[in-house]
Amino acid sequence: MAHMASTSSPALTVGFDLDMTLIDSRPGIHACLTALAERTGTYIDADLAVTRLGPPLAQELGNWFPAEQVETTADLYRAMYPGVAIAATPALPGAREAIAAVRAAGGRAIVVTAKYEPNAKLHLEHLGIAPDVVVGDLWAEQKAQALREHGAGVYVGDHEGDVRGARAAGALSVTVATGPYGAEELHALGADVVLTDLTAFPEWLAGYLDAPRA
Repeated sequence: MAHMASTSSPALTVGFDLDMTLIDSRPGIHACLTALAERTGTYIDADLAVTRLGPPLAQELGNWFPAEQVETTADLYRAMYPGVAIAATPALPGAREAIAAVRAAGGRAIVVTAKYEPNAKLHLEHLGIAPDVVVGDLWAEQKAQALREHGAGVYVGDHEGDVRGARAAGALSVTVATGPYGAEELHALGADVVLTDLTAFPEWLAGYLDAPRA
């Protein structure tokens, strides 16, 4: 199967979102937001914030800080993040196997995320997950820039923004119900494929590659 796929689909590139797709970033972000609140003396409901991960950091900080403070506060958060959030953040079930499945099929796996790119790379390095490319600081339709640049025909995510990014890139939208949306909500948002989590991805990919193309 893997040999045939690598022969028939040499250009296979699969993009993956990071937060709540490959990694459970809730513990690390919770810890970093809590530390940020202590540092700045500003109340942040970290429990609430980690229920709505996906959009850019500035959007979340805008709920707690005046607009003129958001940029400098985001810089502080990003500087604090490596020492607080990386070790606290595990891979989600099936993350490593999903990347490996793409490679076994002769393809390339890329990560396209709204997270600050240096911190995204730190997460992946810490967890021993090594995609071919990591592109950060892109949200929703902006993700299409990187997906098109790298020729991704599939984009795997957990959020409405990931569905929008896949659509804008002309890629198949594959979603996992490990983030803020359940399976029915992801279907309603227009995802082409909805999986419970990434443990189901290798079997789905095998079927996708074996399916006849029009």
